[in-house]
Amino acid sequence: MAERVECAVIGAGVVGLAVARRLAMSGREVVVLEAETAFGTHTSSRNSEVIHAGIYYPTGSLKARLCVAGKQALYRYCAGHDVGHRRTGKIIVATGADQVPGLKQYREQAAINGVGDLEWLEPQRLRELEPEVAGVAGVLSPSTGIIDSHGLMLAYLGEAQEHGAALALASPVVSGRAGGGIVLEVGGAEPVTLHCRMVVNTAGFNAQAVARSISGIPPATIPPAFYAIGHYYTLSGKAPFRRLVYPVARRDWLGVHVTIDLGGQVKFGPDFSWIDRVDYRFDESREAAFYKAIRDYYPGLEDAALRPGYTGIRPKIHGPGQPAPDFLIQGPRDHGVAGLVNLFGIESPGLTSSLAIADHVAALLDG
Repeated sequence: MAERVECAVIGAGVVGLAVARRLAMSGREVVVLEAETAFGTHTSSRNSEVIHAGIYYPTGSLKARLCVAGKQALYRYCAGHDVGHRRTGKIIVATGADQVPGLKQYREQAAINGVGDLEWLEPQRLRELEPEVAGVAGVLSPSTGIIDSHGLMLAYLGEAQEHGAALALASPVVSGRAGGGIVLEVGGAEPVTLHCRMVVNTAGFNAQAVARSISGIPPATIPPAFYAIGHYYTLSGKAPFRRLVYPVARRDWLGVHVTIDLGGQVKFGPDFSWIDRVDYRFDESREAAFYKAIRDYYPGLEDAALRPGYTGIRPKIHGPGQPAPDFLIQGPRDHGVAGLVNLFGIESPGLTSSLAIADHVAALLDG
């Protein structure tokens, strides 16, 4: 069976749903194609649920610009659409003198990125704010927060559907061709051929595979795909923190940090390791390394206080030893295919940036 649609969005994660909402609200006919039997089952629901401030990202990068704009838009959106969220604030803590220069660089970079509200914390002030946190210095980010990611996706989907968008679950894109529009062959219980004027590829882990399956997209424009897994442990008992707590980051990872969900549950994670496939199994042998990493800044962590939580996997476009790249969002000027936008490597801060990413995609299609 063959059908025509103005715009197909491939992938119903938080970014895909934000894009579908944005395009539907602009008057476009939109269908969202999701390979799984539910929306948001991968990266969008297996993360820290943090609204990031925009502190770490390189000057002028898409991550910096879209995170700062997205954060502001997201707080407004949550307040206006009853999406659960809280502006908790975050403390980044230096546990030794050698980490203090890194803290100062965060503050400088944040200011360059337009985040000028970071407060320097001397040890006494750090203890006043978080008595259980040990450190020689810290910075407070008051605009960092937490969010109900599932509630956010429900809100995006609801608005998209109110403006005529349709969600097709269990509908994987198996192949396609570009030229004079984009034709997608969609599998599932009732396979269909979709003739589209526009396609937005927000397929997350599968974005590269989807792009490679569509003839007419230059292979040289499709980056390699890598995966990094992170484990999360939960803390039993009462929460000892009022804010999120992060250590000074590594080059490719923010470290095992503290998050608190809207129900008050404390989570520690994620850790970081490379894997060669999407596999969510929890490796409990990592427990000892978690205790060691957490006790660097929370020495009061008691034995047997951690419980296995869940894992999350990030879609990467760089491998081990390579510098972390920016978001890769390609429009027609990048690959030469009219009406196509490909999104690759949309990891953190993708959730925070989702509304701003949607605006950026819409501008690429309009341009």
